[in-house]
Amino acid sequence: MASSQTKSKHPVFNHEWEILSSLGEGNTSKVYLCRSLKDPKQKIALKLLREEFLQRDGDSIKSVEQEIQILQGLTHSGIVGIKGYGSDGFVKKPSGREIKNLVFIILEYIPGGLLFDLCQTCGGMGEDGGRFFLNQMIDVLSYMQSKNVVHRDLKLENILVDDNLNLKVADFGFATYKKINKLKSYRGTMTYMAPEIKEGKMYDGRQIDVFSTGVILFIIV
Repeated sequence: MASSQTKSKHPVFNHEWEILSSLGEGNTSKVYLCRSLKDPKQKIALKLLREEFLQRDGDSIKSVEQEIQILQGLTHSGIVGIKGYGSDGFVKKPSGREIKNLVFIILEYIPGGLLFDLCQTCGGMGEDGGRFFLNQMIDVLSYMQSKNVVHRDLKLENILVDDNLNLKVADFGFATYKKINKLKSYRGTMTYMAPEIKEGKMYDGRQIDVFSTGVILFIIV
């Protein structure tokens, strides 16, 4: 293991994973593509939570704990799988400098990229394209609702696509399973957000997920 780390020209996470590149970042976290030092063919997506987000207030840590709990309870081909998590992560850079006490989530790596990028490249895909992806979204939503879970931030940027154009819903940072039919928290992304959230009204999380899916369908078509 030590020799693998010495040869690596990239940062190494927890003595196990070589950090290859950035997959994206937001206000709460950064996500990286990593490969195993033992088996280079094995790849994962490493989500590192931002320290400034975690220190904002007690709700930030609770939201991360809830995200992990929700992901552990969801097993569906259309949802990105969780492979591990912890609060004792550390990164060793090629210079030898170490960054410790990182809160992390290890996720399934989806090689196809974002549905957002696919839509940008292809433009409008017509009714056939819309039907193809909508059927997948309906299947995922039906499964999530059967588990009493709502996402609250469905958008093209939070949906991955594998090499066979199978959708994988990701980023459950705003998801919840508590009182999903009587929610009040302001969650989501403005351009995909149902009007009742914008107006500060009580809302049903299942309905706002359907609304966001409608926006996604509009963009795809």
